[in-house]
Amino acid sequence: MSTPKGRVTPTESALDFRPADFPTLPEALDYAAGGETGIAFHDSRGKLAELLPYAILRAQARRLAARLVAAGLAPGERAGILAESDGDFVRAFMACQYAGLVPAPLPLPTAFGGRGAYVQHLRRMLVAAGASAAFAPAALRDWLGEAADGLGIRLCGTLGDLGDLDDLAEDAALPRVGSDDLAYLQFSSGSTRFPVGVAVTQAALMANMQAIARHGLGMGPADRCTSWLPMYHDMGLIGFLLTPLATQRSLDLMPTSGFARRPLTWLQLISDNGGTLSFSPNFGYELCLRRARTAAPQGLDLSSWRGAGIGGDMIRAAVLDEFAETFAPFGFRREALVPSYGMAETTLAISFHDLGRAPVVDAVDLDRLERMGEVAPPDRGAGRARSFVGCGRVLPGHELEVRDERGRPLRDLQVGRIHVRGPSLMREYFGRPLDTQAALSGDGWLDTGDVGYLRDGMLTVTGRAKDLIIVNGRNIWPQDLEWSVEAEVGALRTGDAAAFSAESADGRDEAVVMLVQCRSADPAVRQALRDGVAAVLRARHGIEGEVVLVPHNSLPHTSSGKLSRSRARRMLLDGHLADTVTAGAA
Repeated sequence: MSTPKGRVTPTESALDFRPADFPTLPEALDYAAGGETGIAFHDSRGKLAELLPYAILRAQARRLAARLVAAGLAPGERAGILAESDGDFVRAFMACQYAGLVPAPLPLPTAFGGRGAYVQHLRRMLVAAGASAAFAPAALRDWLGEAADGLGIRLCGTLGDLGDLDDLAEDAALPRVGSDDLAYLQFSSGSTRFPVGVAVTQAALMANMQAIARHGLGMGPADRCTSWLPMYHDMGLIGFLLTPLATQRSLDLMPTSGFARRPLTWLQLISDNGGTLSFSPNFGYELCLRRARTAAPQGLDLSSWRGAGIGGDMIRAAVLDEFAETFAPFGFRREALVPSYGMAETTLAISFHDLGRAPVVDAVDLDRLERMGEVAPPDRGAGRARSFVGCGRVLPGHELEVRDERGRPLRDLQVGRIHVRGPSLMREYFGRPLDTQAALSGDGWLDTGDVGYLRDGMLTVTGRAKDLIIVNGRNIWPQDLEWSVEAEVGALRTGDAAAFSAESADGRDEAVVMLVQCRSADPAVRQALRDGVAAVLRARHGIEGEVVLVPHNSLPHTSSGKLSRSRARRMLLDGHLADTVTAGAA
C-alpha cells in the first residue's frame, strides 16, 4: 500500500471499517471522529492548505451548530452555503446537520457571466430554498449580501460573523436528527432561470452512500479518496466529501478552480498520497490529456488508483482509450476505469460498471438507432457507426427499467426512457409539487429524463430526452453532431460546438442549428469554418444544418461544467448570440 507523502491525514483509521451503515450523517461523523482520518485541503499546486481530521471537524461543527441554534434557527429551516472547497464550507455543512438545519450548497461565480448575473442567480436560489441563513467566503460576502437583500434572511455573512467558537462547549444541547429529516437541498446545475432544489432525506443519503461503498466501489480500510469536484454538485458533495466521511476514509481535496488551471495536480495528489478512488466527468480526463500533450508529466505513480470513475455527462470512449494509453507508463491500468450513471434525484449513483473490468463499448449502427430506436452492430464497411460506453448494473436494492412512450418496459437493445426506483430517491423537488408529480409516480418510479438501453442487465445511456433532435423521423443525439465536427474540423477543440433544434423558417419542421465558437476575425477563415462544419454534417449525418459562429468562450455551461444546449438555444433566439466577430478577436 502506498504511504502518503508529507503532513496529511493517514489512509487507515484506528477504527473498524463501516461502509456508511449509519441512520444519519451526524452519526456517521460521530463514529469517524473516533479515528485518525480526515480531510487534507490542498491548493492548485498541491501544497497543503489545511488539515481537518474528523475529530476536529466534529468538535467545530457541533460548536457552530450551537451558535446557529442560539441565533434562533429551528430544525428544518434552510441555510444557503457558497460551496468553496475549503474547511469553512465543510464546517458549515456539518454544523447544519447537527443543528437540524437543511444546508443548500450554492455555486461559485465561475460558470456565470459576471457579478450581476451571478448575484441574480444566487438570489433565485435563496428564494427557491426559502433560506433563513446564508454564508459565503469572505471574498464573496458583499456579493451574497447583495443577493440576499430584502429577502428577510436572518443570518447572512461569513462563519466568522458568528464569533469565536472556542468559547462554546462541544456538548451544547442540540436537536435530535432523524432518518426521515431532510439532509440537504441539491440544486440542479442546469436550472438557472428557475432553480429547482432536490430534497434528499437522511435515509436516502445513507442508503445511496452505503450502496456506493459496498457495491459500487467495494470500499475498504485501505482506500483513500482524491477530488477536485465542486461541492455544489452531487458527484463532489456526495461522492467525494460525504461518502469518504461516512466510510472513515481520508480525502485529499483541491479546489475546482485550481484543477482548471493545473489539472495534473489532481494526478500528482493521487500519486503522492496513494489515492485509490477518484472520479471526474469526461472533460476532466480530457483536460489532463490536453495538458500532458504540452507538458509531459514527471514522476507520477498511478498504480494505487484502482477506481477511476467517470460520469456526470456523456462518456466518450475515445477519451478513455487515450487516457489509459497516455498514463499506462505511470502505472495506470485501463481496468481501473469505472463508468457510472447517476443524478441528484437519486442522491447520486444509480449504476456502476463492474470493478476491475475494462469498460464495455458497444459499436452501434447509427442509422438503425436513429430511425428505429434499436441497437445493432454496424454492417462491416457500410453505414454510420457510433460507440457507446456501458454504465454498468443498477445498485442492489434498486430497480431500473427502460420504457417506451406509453410507459411499457422495453426488451433488451431497444432505446427508451430510463426509470428507476429504490431507497436512494429524493423526497421531492422542494416547494414544487407539480414538478415532483411529473417526475415521481405514485408507486415510486422516477422518470430520469434520460434515454438509453439495457443489455444483459447492463445499462447504456445514449442521451438526454430533452436534447433529442428529431428530423424526418430520425432521433438524432446532439452530441453525435458536436463530436463529429470537433473531431473532423481542424480549427475546433472539444467543447467548441453546440447542436440543437429550432423551428424551421416555414414553421413546418425542426431545423438543426450548430453553434460553433470561432477564434478568428479573418472573413476567409470564418467562411472556411462554416463550410467545413456544414460539410461534415452533410457527409457524416446527412443533415443540412444552419451553422452559426459565436465568440470564443461564449457557449453557456452549467455550474457543474456541462454544456447547456437549452440555454444556448434561448440565448440565440433572444439575440444574445450572433454570427458576429467580437472586439479583439484574432
